[in-house]
Amino acid sequence: MRTFIQRIPVPITAAGPSIAALTLLVTLGAADGVAQNHVGQYEQADIEFGARLYNTNCVRCHGESGGEVAGVDLRGGTYARAESDFELMRLIRTGIQGTAMPPNDFSQSELTGIVSYLRTMRDVDLSTVTLGDETRGRGLFAGKGACASCHRVGRNGRRTAPDLTDIGAVRTAANLQASLLDPTGSMLPVNRPVRAVLADGTVLNGRRLNEDTYTIQLIDENERLRSLDKAELRELAAGTTSPMAPATDVLDEQEVADVLAYLLSLKGLN
Repeated sequence: MRTFIQRIPVPITAAGPSIAALTLLVTLGAADGVAQNHVGQYEQADIEFGARLYNTNCVRCHGESGGEVAGVDLRGGTYARAESDFELMRLIRTGIQGTAMPPNDFSQSELTGIVSYLRTMRDVDLSTVTLGDETRGRGLFAGKGACASCHRVGRNGRRTAPDLTDIGAVRTAANLQASLLDPTGSMLPVNRPVRAVLADGTVLNGRRLNEDTYTIQLIDENERLRSLDKAELRELAAGTTSPMAPATDVLDEQEVADVLAYLLSLKGLN
């Protein structure tokens, strides 16, 4: 008997909201227009990432406490021009015409981090936070962590796992941290490994690239592109366990933080 994989909806394209945007709406509670107001409602990884971005991009005008601009108290958590987190993200991105607040070219991941930090400024003690180092993370990604043995960044690495070239622009810090610590629990349906059995009994294991009603295209374990006719397969199934082991199997806590910092820096090819 032939067993076929349950079809998974194609990711939303430019015709509608992006996956990252929808994730933000759910994660930050923007869909209902209600601003969140305490630290427990935001992921620690996003807060830490936001603190780094704030100190790099915002502190020169707003100050460390968020109160250096007249009439603006970022630490207070309420804003005259933005009630919800979604509105606050939009304000940060577009700026405020006629004021010193410029538009900013932040990714959705960066906006998630900044808003998470702004909403928790008065509650978070950054002296207890250990932020990862991007440069060390780059070395760990290619070396001790052996991430490049499956993943590709730019022109380096393999294609047997999802390409990470722009992962820092489309996934939040909390999403990426979860993927590092619990790959199976945080695995997206579209990234589930595929097992196909051909008519002659040959077994192919690989990563799905595309699928429709009649065919499926995948990259096999040898990085070969395979286009398969479903009607000619004995079996086609998707696994529920990620082939990636938890990062903590080979990296300590600081090294995981370093790799996370590196992943967040990946915004696509220049």
